[in-house]
Amino acid sequence: MALTSLSFTSCEDEAIASTLEGTWEGNMYISSEWNGRVYDATYTEIEFLLDPFRFTQGTGYWVDHYSGAPWDYIACHINWKVDNSRITVYFREEGSTIVIEDYYLSDNRFKGVIYDNGNRVNFSLIHTSSPNWDDYVWGWEPWDYSRKNTILPDDLTSRATTDSIKSEKPKRILRIK
Repeated sequence: MALTSLSFTSCEDEAIASTLEGTWEGNMYISSEWNGRVYDATYTEIEFLLDPFRFTQGTGYWVDHYSGAPWDYIACHINWKVDNSRITVYFREEGSTIVIEDYYLSDNRFKGVIYDNGNRVNFSLIHTSSPNWDDYVWGWEPWDYSRKNTILPDDLTSRATTDSIKSEKPKRILRIK
């Protein structure tokens, strides 16, 4: 009986992971705090790539896009897995983890609740086509987050400011809206 219950959970997790695979875009209500200021992401792109040998987990990318911040976006590689219908996402460059529960997932829509260090934030994403992930620089360096044709603000071009940016990276935070 216990083995039967385990196989149903495993099959359900595989179905969730299979549906999750692909690129999703929308509002994750992500903000980043840097230098005493908080910047809200305008939208987020996430790509879940399914591991072909482990049908309930994989890797991917998470890109938060900003407007009015000293950077255009923050991009992270992710590892993710589905276990007992619970989706765990690990941000490799940041070394942090979030958990997604209480969600609705279909071929076109992914919405639910993110849990992160006591914060509980709703999100809503739609399934989109895959962008060219080679356009992003992974990690965080202030000059990397400006597209080639974007000019950095004058205050970011001074050596002292650039050195302080290198030592203090923006911190991703979830905001209840």
